[in-house]
Amino acid sequence: MKLKLTTLALGAVMAAGPVMADLVFPSLSYRTGPYAAGGIPFADGYADYFTLLNERDGGIGGETILVPECETAYNTEKGVECYESLKDGGGLVYQPLSTGITYQLIPKVTVEDVPMLTSGLGRTSAKNGNVFSHVFNFPANYWDGASVAVKYMLDEEGGDLNGKKIALVYHNSAYGKEPIRTLEELSKKHGFELVLLPVDHPGQEQKSQWLQVRRDRPDYVVMYGWGVMNQVAIQEAANIRFPMDKFIGIWWSGSENDVLPAGEAANGYKALTFHNVGSDYPLYDDLQKFVIEPGKAAGAGDQVGTVLYNRGLYAAMLVSEAAKTAQEIHGVANITPGQMRDGMEALKITEEKMAALGLPNFGPEFEVTCENHGGNGFVAVTQWDANAKQWNLISEFVQSDQDVVQPLIDEDSAAFAAENNVAPNCE
Repeated sequence: MKLKLTTLALGAVMAAGPVMADLVFPSLSYRTGPYAAGGIPFADGYADYFTLLNERDGGIGGETILVPECETAYNTEKGVECYESLKDGGGLVYQPLSTGITYQLIPKVTVEDVPMLTSGLGRTSAKNGNVFSHVFNFPANYWDGASVAVKYMLDEEGGDLNGKKIALVYHNSAYGKEPIRTLEELSKKHGFELVLLPVDHPGQEQKSQWLQVRRDRPDYVVMYGWGVMNQVAIQEAANIRFPMDKFIGIWWSGSENDVLPAGEAANGYKALTFHNVGSDYPLYDDLQKFVIEPGKAAGAGDQVGTVLYNRGLYAAMLVSEAAKTAQEIHGVANITPGQMRDGMEALKITEEKMAALGLPNFGPEFEVTCENHGGNGFVAVTQWDANAKQWNLISEFVQSDQDVVQPLIDEDSAAFAAENNVAPNCE
């Protein structure tokens, strides 16, 4: 019998408790607030994947899936409140989708034996599972992104960035500041000059930053932005005629929302990614049959196949596969959050597995271990085609410079362990 996924109001979840469903995957969404345009497609993709599993497969391992959704508005305080409200409902894993919320939840999930997945966001050094036992950030992190951006520039410049100038336009928050240390180390290694240009929330005013870009004439601009900041930056770059093919955003600066407002002026803009683009995958046929056509989609259907919808879909796929792994490890279908953590720590994503799921070549292969909660750091580059109104993958998935990134992870995680008296997790 096909089982329907029901996204319930928070009050209903609190009233009924965990008996309402066997496997609970909370969705900390932001469909409102200044970043709603990015939050909506992610939340839709996340919910639709679980709906597909329920409708087509009867859940995971015969257990029905429930996805209670709590609105954070991308606000740290609200995000923590959502976690506190939902945690008694049996949530198996939390994906806060915010670096600020992530930092606040790290000590909570660790004490309460609940895993947290922060793919491509959050505290980068959480990759060290020996220190961060309950936090995972596979398949790639912010420092991987910064490194692969530099690797891409090296390829473009014939392997030599000596004497070049790279500007970082970044959201003036914990998120936006994440790549600075990595880029500083890479600038020493490769001899380029790094220019830092912070942009205050929400990012609608950037004229002074782009006047400085016009004055300094950097060879490349890297952007760690979010929401309206991205749209404004791309338009400002176009206004000063900065070449779009020299402008590279992190994955949170590379959705349709970021480029469409600028029209033809955004053509050629590039962005990093840790998953593939578009909807040309067998899985989408199943989504159409079991979710969209029957009217069970989470949204209006207009976001299907967009970058952030795909990211939500991918996030749901990763934790679903971790749940299957946990069921296999513990020999039970109705797993606990602690057992889910074990499944995440033993997760293996291979091309064979992705192809079997209907997502061939959708993302990099990786394997999680006790020591490595972050995967292998493979990142690709996409480029916007304004005429076709689509993103295209223009590179292979390339591994970040582990000689630079890993020592930074070791250093930062060791400092966290010392400050918080964290005992080694892998001994």
